[in-house]
Amino acid sequence: MAYAYDLSDRRLPLAARLDAELRHAHPRTILEEAAAAFGERLALVSSFGAESAVLLHLVSKVKPDMPVLFLDTGMLFGQTLDYRKQLADRFGLTAVRDLRPAYQDLATEDPHAKLWQSDTDACCHIRKVLPLDRALSEFDAWITGRKRFHGGARLSLPVVEAADGQVKFNPLANWTKADLDAYAAEYELPAHPLVAQGFPSIGCWPCTQAVEAGGDVRSGRWVGQDKTECGIHIARAPGVAPNVGGGI
Repeated sequence: MAYAYDLSDRRLPLAARLDAELRHAHPRTILEEAAAAFGERLALVSSFGAESAVLLHLVSKVKPDMPVLFLDTGMLFGQTLDYRKQLADRFGLTAVRDLRPAYQDLATEDPHAKLWQSDTDACCHIRKVLPLDRALSEFDAWITGRKRFHGGARLSLPVVEAADGQVKFNPLANWTKADLDAYAAEYELPAHPLVAQGFPSIGCWPCTQAVEAGGDVRSGRWVGQDKTECGIHIARAPGVAPNVGGGI
């Protein structure tokens, strides 16, 4: 189904109108409509983590030259870096950008790469939040891989939402783990090598642990801390409600 959007119609906020139209649509349809509405001002943010292959494959079928923003924090597992190259090559993604923390931020805030031991929020801020904020400044909309089945605040995740003056698409919000597995099997998508070792959610190596079979998907992240977000999905504009969702 093709949707006709009048982006000049301000009777409802743009994100709300898009969400009303797309909330039950197939992820590929959501991506197609996002690309049609925003063109070159749209990017995908991907961790190339445990569940990333499905969305990356869908994007490759819709717009293989879409900018894909990958946060290379300097503390990722080597397997993630290899997987990023493998998927980009296999899917023909031609515009993957590796976002790294600014040298000055590391030199002043984390010169010995040990900040994660004392302040994980500050570590995430300089290695993820700031690099992504800088990169997203050239876009009007972006795409995430968040899903409701991850639980917590993600249970009410919309398909399209407003976030700090931009439009944010969550094409997989409605999909279950079974949906992801079925799609991956249908297209024979390669799994992240750490999934077989008990890592259902994969971030930086100091703050990610394996999870026992049947455990919560994100329970291996920041174990023992009252932290579930790296910060990139939390609104930072004054007066804006937190836009939580965990994982990209």
